[in-house]
Amino acid sequence: MHRNHKPAPAVRTARLASRALLATAAALVGCERGSSDGADETATGPSGCPAVHARAQDAVTRAERTETPWGGPTGGPAAVSGKTIVYVAQTMTNPGVAGAAKGVREAARVIGWDVRVIDGGGTPAGIQAAMSEAVALRPAGIVIGGFDPDSTASQAARANAQGIPLIGWHAVPEPGPSRQPDLFTNVTTRVQDVARISAQWIISDSDGRAGVVVITDASIPFARNKSDLIRKELAACSGVKLLSVENIPIPDASTRTPREISSLLSRFQDRWTHSVAINDLYFADAAPAFRAAGEKGSGPPFNIGAGDGDPSAFQRINSEQYQAATVPEPLTLQGWQIVDEFNRAFAGHPASGYTAPTHIATEGNSEGATTWDPSGYQEAYRKIWGK
Repeated sequence: MHRNHKPAPAVRTARLASRALLATAAALVGCERGSSDGADETATGPSGCPAVHARAQDAVTRAERTETPWGGPTGGPAAVSGKTIVYVAQTMTNPGVAGAAKGVREAARVIGWDVRVIDGGGTPAGIQAAMSEAVALRPAGIVIGGFDPDSTASQAARANAQGIPLIGWHAVPEPGPSRQPDLFTNVTTRVQDVARISAQWIISDSDGRAGVVVITDASIPFARNKSDLIRKELAACSGVKLLSVENIPIPDASTRTPREISSLLSRFQDRWTHSVAINDLYFADAAPAFRAAGEKGSGPPFNIGAGDGDPSAFQRINSEQYQAATVPEPLTLQGWQIVDEFNRAFAGHPASGYTAPTHIATEGNSEGATTWDPSGYQEAYRKIWGK
């Protein structure tokens, strides 16, 4: 039941057992859920959903591995020389966007290209101006860094008309090529996989007996879809009870999250054992409220972020400060992949079709790192490019 699947300390086991018993009897809020299968079964007894729990444990064990073989491309075109690409960033204050840009710059130095980053500043007008500037530069390729291409439809259409390939990073929900909008490919993990493993971590960590709060931003279709998928996966375990779904718009997170956390602690008390948020940033804003209520940084509640895995999330996890896990994007790898995908486009090859697998980072497997940077990809891409 320990987050690293080792026997839990007796105190934590007893605390979780108490919370799980209360969670079993809790009324559901905001989601349909199966009935309890026995209030006499504690967190130290049989799982609340044995078959689902066993599958979740297996999936989590795989996702927590840090040494996995490279599963991406091993062949492709040699480096095309003399290219300039522009990375249009939704905002460079977004750690995910900035991390992917860093990877693009790093890979471009290896392959021998120039990169220019234009910051959209996080506003619709700023992003449109940044895209207009990018197209006007007539680069070999443009990265759509973390924003919906439809928000810059006229600029994207001009780029398409000029034969400038567009590659997205988290630009549309699914990885791979896109026709509408017209992207050579989109680099991202699969939202279904991220949602599933986040929920499975809760099922595994709680032995199938948890009282869960889900935090989302329902104004963003991608985020709402992710939280709906999380809820669906949690619902597979009858011993897991959904206490609340909190809709907190990301722009309001810093002001609203502390208030909502205080209210949730008052409402649910020991029934609340786990939380999952569509982005790690909510737990940065939640920490002061947890601290003010006297909750221990090591939990419960045990919190997992189903998004990005920025350095501050790793810092909270490594210091056991109100976050236990994250499902991080391999941002530097994705930057290298973007450069490789452009190289394929310039050489007239199709996209590679690679999608990075999901990973779970915890205090036990991150070894003090502040990013998720798997091994093998740099050597593979250098070999492909002849660099």
